[in-house]
Amino acid sequence: MTEGRILAASQHGAYVIRLVGDVRLTLCTTIDDYFQHMYDDPQFASVWVDLCDAEGIDSTTLGLLAKLALRIREKFHFRPAIYSCDPGINRLLRSMAFHKLFELHDEPCRNPDDIVEVPLVPGSEAAVKEKVIEAHHVLMGVSDDNRERFRDLMAALERG
Repeated sequence: MTEGRILAASQHGAYVIRLVGDVRLTLCTTIDDYFQHMYDDPQFASVWVDLCDAEGIDSTTLGLLAKLALRIREKFHFRPAIYSCDPGINRLLRSMAFHKLFELHDEPCRNPDDIVEVPLVPGSEAAVKEKVIEAHHVLMGVSDDNRERFRDLMAALERG
């Protein structure tokens, strides 16, 4: 698998976030930091998440995406869109109840010309662990199945 990267573009408050390769918890600080930048944009109007170039997405990344959707719904009163071309990732999204949080599209989104890689934001081990725990708490709150699925992992993370 290709190492994960985050790319983004924005124009007049409309954002596209593209996850590329194998997106893992090592990018959680970068993802969370970019989402905060986006929320702080006074022109913010919309966001699409493009997963068509993603090869894998871990549960931490899924939790951060769930957090994004919940924050957008709470603060801006709409559901963001996810575009995914991979049948396996589409099944994963549905199994995590993302249809409750996002408008799911099984086709590519328009490719913005000005998309660039988001610079990596390093995080300390403690900061990454905190984001992993937060992301899983959010993901567990989406459905009873998720709560059961991640219960043992969360118990281990919170003990250690």
